[in-house]
Amino acid sequence: MFKNKNNSVAAVSSIMIITFIGKILGLLRDRLLAINYGVGMESNAFLTASRIPRVFFDAIFASVIAASFIPVFNEYLELKGKKEAFKFSSNFISVTFLFLTVLTILGMIFSVPLTTLFANKFDTETTLLCGRLLKILFPTVIFTGIAFSFVGILQSFDEFNIPAAISIVSNGIVILYYIFFNDKFGIYGLAIAFLIGWIMQAVVQVPALIKTGFKFKFDFNFKTEGLKKVIVLMLPIMVSTWVQPINIMISTRFASGVFSGSGVAAIEYANSLYTIIIGVFVLSITNVIFPKLSRLNISNEKSAFSSVVSDTLRIMMYFVIPMTIGVMFLSNEIVTFMYSGKKFDDFSVLITSKALFFFALGMAGYALQSVLSRAFFAKQEGRAPLVSGVVSILVNILLCVLLVDKMDVGGLAFASTISLTVNGILLLIPIQRKEKNIINKEFIRDFIAMIIAALIMGVILYALETFISSFVTIKGFFILVYMILAAGIGFLSYLIISYLFKVREARLVVDFIKNKRRI
Repeated sequence: MFKNKNNSVAAVSSIMIITFIGKILGLLRDRLLAINYGVGMESNAFLTASRIPRVFFDAIFASVIAASFIPVFNEYLELKGKKEAFKFSSNFISVTFLFLTVLTILGMIFSVPLTTLFANKFDTETTLLCGRLLKILFPTVIFTGIAFSFVGILQSFDEFNIPAAISIVSNGIVILYYIFFNDKFGIYGLAIAFLIGWIMQAVVQVPALIKTGFKFKFDFNFKTEGLKKVIVLMLPIMVSTWVQPINIMISTRFASGVFSGSGVAAIEYANSLYTIIIGVFVLSITNVIFPKLSRLNISNEKSAFSSVVSDTLRIMMYFVIPMTIGVMFLSNEIVTFMYSGKKFDDFSVLITSKALFFFALGMAGYALQSVLSRAFFAKQEGRAPLVSGVVSILVNILLCVLLVDKMDVGGLAFASTISLTVNGILLLIPIQRKEKNIINKEFIRDFIAMIIAALIMGVILYALETFISSFVTIKGFFILVYMILAAGIGFLSYLIISYLFKVREARLVVDFIKNKRRI
């Protein structure tokens, strides 16, 4: 058991490092977009055009991978062996390729109407540019589908490093484009670079797939047992995974009428920062536990299943709660450091940091729904995620209507935050009722202690900022020094306070540090 825990920690640590590198490159990619295009027409058109294919992929295909393909593939591996599992995966990829190709053709044909659907308040010039860019970018859904299918296979064989590294490849290609070709080919060349990056995400996984013994063969049989099971599983769960993409679509639609369309860029830049910051930690863990939960469910190990979910939630909350306070407190500095320069002026910083501040409030909800949705998917249950997804989308629409005029981009980000939190809570209620020991008295006590410790940490950060500001102006390169100092002092204070409150995770972190020092 101890060996298994060490292996899990090593796997998560390795994935987190690789994911972190990929996210850093993603931030650099976004910074290059910001300083070259700001929050003007071209950036609004490009960000919307790149968002639309992702919304279609997330709404239709992501659910198939997350909720259906991986559990069924693992079931084949456990009960029927590698040969049948690979046969099923070839069938799945073939049918998916056909479906996404048809979707891509339709998306390219109706690129302008789709632009109007997603950003109905763009002017004519921005709408036409977005439509042209969408024609270039829509094929990314095909290669996204192939790449994520490969990810599902490799993760089922406990190979997490290669899937985690695919974003390094795609981001690297786009960054090279900015450095060497952007001045010559502009926004259209950027769209082509994005497309090439997504193609390479699939290609780089091929050597690792070959090592597993996987050999792809086209198989368009729609009546196979595995494909039927995937379809049955995906239909109710598919709607539950619409929350994030539909919420983004809703935010973009409202944002197209804020600050003459610049609200779109502000929301996109802030959301990108937010998902990168929280995603490194959350997705690194959920990507490891999901195949494990699927296997535990197949083996009918209910106690172990509940224990994994509960422990994962505890460790998530321990780190996410102070992260929330930290990002809110440093939102202006983060946006200034990452994006400020050239066409990304003070106004761009102001509206983007405002959106990031309110997005940060949703980090706990993001972590909660990420873990619990995968728990339901591993159990091959879709009703609870379906209900919670529909309710949270309705909440987001209502709050966008109520808040956009009063709080502009901040209101749209806040609406998304509340929607995510509602989604997580609605998932927690049924799983707690079934499993009973997901949330216990110790969890609640420690959770409250984490919040108090994080709030005290916020007070300490405020005192630190006041002290430093009395000596120097926090700008330029010193912003980075200040953020590193604030993050270090902030987490150290949080660790000490939570340790004094006897939070279990704090003791584990301290013990880990002591053991490392002995080595």
